[in-house]
Parts: sequence; C-alpha cells; structure tokens
Amino acid sequence: MSDYNTGPAAPRQTDSWLEPGQTNVQVVYFLYLVGLVVGITGLIGLVLAYINRSKAEPWVETHYTWAIRTFWIALLYSFVSLVLMLVAIGFILIFAVLVWFIVRCIVGLQAAGRGEPIKHPKSWFI
Repeated sequence: MSDYNTGPAAPRQTDSWLEPGQTNVQVVYFLYLVGLVVGITGLIGLVLAYINRSKAEPWVETHYTWAIRTFWIALLYSFVSLVLMLVAIGFILIFAVLVWFIVRCIVGLQAAGRGEPIKHPKSWFI
C-alpha cells in the first residue's frame, strides 16, 4: 500500500498577499515606503493597486484609489518641487512632499490594519 494520495491534485492556490484584500493593500503601502529607498518597488505597488482595484471589496477599493492617487500626486508634487529648485524653494517643497507621502502611507496602513475604508480616497491632502 502506498503512502501517497493518488486522488486528483488540488488546484494550486496563489499566495494570499497577491489577492485583492487587506493584506494586499498593506503590501502596496509597504512597497511605496520601500520605494523611497529602492525606487522600483513603488512602481510594483502601483501595478498591484491597479490590477486589484476592480476586484476588491468596496472598503478595500478605497485604499487602492488612495494608494494610486498618492503615487501620482506625489509624482506631480515632486516634479513641481524639482522645477522650483531653480529658485531654492523647491528644496523645502521636496521635503514637504516626502513627509506628505509618508504620512499618507501610514494613514492607509493604519486604516487597513483596522479594516476601515479611507474616508476621502480622492483627496489631495491627508
């Protein structure tokens, strides 16, 4: 008698962090924060947010919208800050953009950890 199961193999399950939901949105926020140091991980987080936004529950969808807007608004603010570096105020603004970005990621992580939606996902501020 064999110790091996000869029945049909169970379908392979993907890791839960890739599926839309609380864990995945937390991964997106962490990838954004790591992207401040590594760079490319922010783009990976953006792609995950775009892929999973339409498949997520409504409260998680607010997080994906918040994360996507955080990325694009930060990119816009950073570009404006870089242009304004010619008149020196851009150095202060780029620091403000960095703080704004980190705070938005932390706000998102805290709300996702509690299982709460983002109250104003289309906001330009915090």
